[in-house]
Parts: sequence; structure tokens; C-alpha cells
Amino acid sequence: MAKHWSTIQERGTLLGMRVLLGFYRIVGRRVLWLMLFPVVFYFYCTGKAQRNASIRFLKQVEKFKQQPVRAGFWQGLAHFCKFADSAFDKIDAWLGRIPIDAIEYQNQQEFAKLQQNKQGAIFIGSHLGNLEVCRALSQGRYAVTINVLVFTHHAVEFNKVLQQINADAQVNLIQVSDMSPTLAILLKQKIEQGEVIVIVGDRTSSSVAGRVNYCQFLGKPAPFSQGPFILASLLECPVYYLFCLKTENRYQVIFEKVSDKLKFNRKTRQQDLQTTIQHFSDRLGYFACQYPYQWFNFYDFWTDDHHVSRD
Repeated sequence: MAKHWSTIQERGTLLGMRVLLGFYRIVGRRVLWLMLFPVVFYFYCTGKAQRNASIRFLKQVEKFKQQPVRAGFWQGLAHFCKFADSAFDKIDAWLGRIPIDAIEYQNQQEFAKLQQNKQGAIFIGSHLGNLEVCRALSQGRYAVTINVLVFTHHAVEFNKVLQQINADAQVNLIQVSDMSPTLAILLKQKIEQGEVIVIVGDRTSSSVAGRVNYCQFLGKPAPFSQGPFILASLLECPVYYLFCLKTENRYQVIFEKVSDKLKFNRKTRQQDLQTTIQHFSDRLGYFACQYPYQWFNFYDFWTDDHHVSRD
């Protein structure tokens, strides 16, 4: 059986990330990249599962766009390099090195409206692009507390490094293994206080199989977790999609409003849920086609949720 994304061992250490940060501050981005490329190349060559997942995804994008299928070894390596480069984007954002004129906001008025009304909201993001940049940038433009739900220990460790850069950032990490009534009550309180909840919609449950809906994603059915969307309906607050995508040295921060309140009719609940998740899949696929090398799910995204090991 294939491994579930949550069981894949992180190839790196907290110490390694701190060393990387130290070198970054001393020598800068370009010089550090010369030192880092052999490391990326090593991980790419020795990480068979991740390498194959990268190439498989890039090939699927080409098929979906009805282009000649050319993705192979070198395209996968470029994909890995883009992933490594995204770590520098995170650091730049938290250090305040990204100039204001390098950021383009789409539908910015939606977020401004939330601020004016002091209204909480839930943002559904993904592992396409760089949500870390969104989190750091919001601190300078909007005085809002952001609560990010994370499902792995690795995410918490990496954020410890980022918070060493900017300890004043108003970001709370809430590490969870599964959705529970207690968690829902906590998040409801934060929404009522005008805070923002961020959760990704492209990762299935780390503890229980089957809590998914299969939706068409780039021409193939893929499992999407029900959790983020059910949570959004329970919180009874505005729901948005959030993407942060990079073109050369510019960033696009995209807010897309889904609903003022996400509601599922009791009689048609499953159908409503399917329609809602399929809409998210469609938007995720739309942007993934435009920015395939910013797709950072390095596992077989289309594997049946019952056919992966969570041990």
C-alpha cells in the first residue's frame, strides 16, 4: 500500500533549517542557492516516491491541458527546486523583504470588508503556492489574528524557525489530529472575536479513512477531505478560498468568496457537500494548470483514500 501523506518521513531537521536561516542572513539568497542546489539534487535523486509523484503530477497537468506529455527527470528536478525556493520566499516575507509593489491583491476589498466589520472568517487554502507569504504579509497591512490549523509536527517545527525571525507576528498554530466538538467550539470563539481561521482543503484526514468526497481534479477522481467544508458550515461565518502564487518576483494574493455562510440542507447534504468540494477542486485545478511547479503535494494525490497506509 502507498503511504498516507501524514506518515511520510520529513527529510530534514530543525537544526538544518536553523543553519539554513543563519547562512541566508549572512550570504543572501543567490549565494546560498549555489550551496543548496547539490542538497536539493541529492534529495531528488534519493527520494524515489516524491520524485515519481512530482513527474506523475506534471504529466497529468499536460494531459489535462491536452499538451504533449514531456514531463520527466529534469522537469521533476525543476519542481523540487521551486519547492526549495519557496522556503526563501517564506523567510523574505517574515523578514519584511518583499516590497509592497511586488504584491498584487485580487478582490482585496473582500478582506478589507471583513476588517471594517470586525468579522471573523474561514480561509480554505491549499499546498499550491505559498500560504506562508499570505500570513506574513497580512501582519503589515491588516491588524488581524490568524489561526492556522496544522496536522503534522513538521509544520509546527518549521514555524518555530519562522517565528524566530518575527516573534511579533500575530499567528497562532493549532495542531490537530482530527476534528472534534471541542475544537469546533474553540474555533467558533475565535471567529466571534473577529479572527481568521486558515485550513487547507487538499489534504485528507491523517487519522480516519473514508471521510472524503471523490471529485474530478485535472481529469481524474481524487479524494478531498470533508472536514474543512463541514467545519466551515459549523462556524457559520464567511468562507473564502485563499491562494498566493508567484510570477517571477511578483506575488498574487487571491481571495475568492465562497459564501457568507456555508449551509448544507439536511435532505440533500451529501449532494450539497459534493458540489461544494467539487467547486474547490475546480478552482484548485484551474490555478494548478497555470502554476504546476508551485504544486507542493509530493505524493500520489489521486490514490484511493482506503488504499493508503496510515500506520
